Amino acid sequence: MTRFLFIPAIVVSLAGCAVLEQAAAPPTGETVAETPTNAPPPPPANARTVEDFDTTSAEDRAAAATVSADGRLLGSVVASLGDPTRPGFWIETPLVSEAGRGRVALSGGKSVEVDLIPGAAGSRLSLAALRLLEVPLTDLPTVQVYAF
Repeated sequence: MTRFLFIPAIVVSLAGCAVLEQAAAPPTGETVAETPTNAPPPPPANARTVEDFDTTSAEDRAAAATVSADGRLLGSVVASLGDPTRPGFWIETPLVSEAGRGRVALSGGKSVEVDLIPGAAGSRLSLAALRLLEVPLTDLPTVQVYAF
């Protein structure tokens, strides 16, 4: 008799998985920001330090730092640290409505080439971008955002 009760319990619990998976999916028409295909690898699961989370190479940092002063100014934003598990150089900001390439610059002149990712509210900079700009990770820097 207990076997007959056990099987329906498993079926009911597995049926709930589909409901949870469907609830986790974004609503129709909403996009999920993706990491570019040329991005560095994600940090390891056991990452604990800033160096563990920042998987960009010296070549990646040199390429992102050698950016021209070109681009169309989209505006200035106060940016916070974005998801440290998301690799690469990027900014998620409501200043753009579609993904593209650009740069962010501090008023002091330092700038870094980044992927521009649409964001709903607030602006978040990648760990690698903040490090290249030499901004403390707990600061809220004001950056100018440019699109190429």
